[in-house]
Amino acid sequence: MGRWVRIGVGALILAGVAFALFVKVHIPSRPVRSIEALRKPHEQPLNVVFILVDMLRADHLSAYGYKRQTSPLLADLAASGVRFENVESQSSWTKCSMASLWTGIFPPRTGVTRFDHALSAAARMPAEIFKKAGYTTAGIWRNGWVAPNFGFGQGFDVYIRPSPRKQASRKIQRHVPGTQRLPGTDIDLSQAAVEFLKNNGQRPFLLYLHMMDVHQYTYDETAAAQGWGASLPDSYDAAIHWTDRNIAWVVEKLEDLDLLDHTLVVIAADHGEAFREHGVEGHARNLYQEVTHVPLIFLLPFRLSKPLVVKPLVRNVDIWPTILDIAGLPPLQGVDGRSLVPLMLAAARGESPDTPLSYAYLDQRWGKMNLPASPLVSITDPKHGRVAWNTTDPKRSLRIFDHRSDLAEQINLAAHPPDWAVPLQRKLEKNLERPQAWGKPREVEINDMYRAQLQALGYVVK
Repeated sequence: MGRWVRIGVGALILAGVAFALFVKVHIPSRPVRSIEALRKPHEQPLNVVFILVDMLRADHLSAYGYKRQTSPLLADLAASGVRFENVESQSSWTKCSMASLWTGIFPPRTGVTRFDHALSAAARMPAEIFKKAGYTTAGIWRNGWVAPNFGFGQGFDVYIRPSPRKQASRKIQRHVPGTQRLPGTDIDLSQAAVEFLKNNGQRPFLLYLHMMDVHQYTYDETAAAQGWGASLPDSYDAAIHWTDRNIAWVVEKLEDLDLLDHTLVVIAADHGEAFREHGVEGHARNLYQEVTHVPLIFLLPFRLSKPLVVKPLVRNVDIWPTILDIAGLPPLQGVDGRSLVPLMLAAARGESPDTPLSYAYLDQRWGKMNLPASPLVSITDPKHGRVAWNTTDPKRSLRIFDHRSDLAEQINLAAHPPDWAVPLQRKLEKNLERPQAWGKPREVEINDMYRAQLQALGYVVK
């Protein structure tokens, strides 16, 4: 392992950016099999590439029916793999959301709900399971909320933020709300990922990539040439187009290295972004659909003869239980999430079984260290809709939305609650009474330098 660290990390830091990002989008070649092959033993250990695109809305992706061709590569992957139609993140703020995603546990049981909270060292992370199974584990990230001081590096042999470098004369554009911006682009991360694959493809690996250019509204001239306009939503779409090509570069390298037929690639998101659907722009402020409806696409180590779309509601807490199940590794214990493999098999049979409830959480004062918590909580029933309120004033803040007729959540039914809402309220209250998984949350100090890095993401911590 030491030799890899010397060679691999040196390549991550020093390698030049020798690519043009004019990637030919196509469906990568793999053998054609039925979804039932997921239950058959693997001939060799299954590699995993987990790509997290920060702040990515599902409804702005081509694969999800968006009017613009923002993501042709992701559409191609979905056409030969599995796309989950209805996915809910567990928060609209990265750190809280990612804590739940990695551990499979709903907030606030993770103990990560405020700016200085960190995952407990007692939390068992998926990377630890992969490492124990003999995998090389690497995480490459650009969002400070998943930095190792917050506990997210547990189980990774290497867990780094790639160094910014010159972008090979490409004209990079940014439309970042606010005055600061994050150094570098996702090219840095994609280049680091390619170098990792070239150096480590000979043995089983887990590779986690956390992309940030959609969050930063960053794109190049090719994306700008699509002619979508200059508004914030237009720039957001251009950033998705740019990110799609960064992902394509990584996927094509997997193909070039003959790794695709024994690699599982998963594309997910921690939360979405609001464009004034409910009067505000941004995220980490509320729990409406535009910030909690996220994509989830599985590129399997084989192709399906036709795309598989799983329509029932699933949650981000289900992602790692599913990946571990597919990889044939031990499951996470005591989690709220579940493997989605049975749901995939059911979808292939044309069945639509009942799915569990989903919970989301956001402390609306997560960045205000001198003020008490102000939790906004929600519960989503796939048969009916969402119930949400702020626990500091639940009666006044109650929101009830019927997703059968109002998926955009514009009509609040709180004045005349439907019959299905009352049981949901009780279940949400009961869920909030559950104890934290690892006791009192661990707190870390955020110094001035790190605070400045977080402010570059557009967050204010005071």
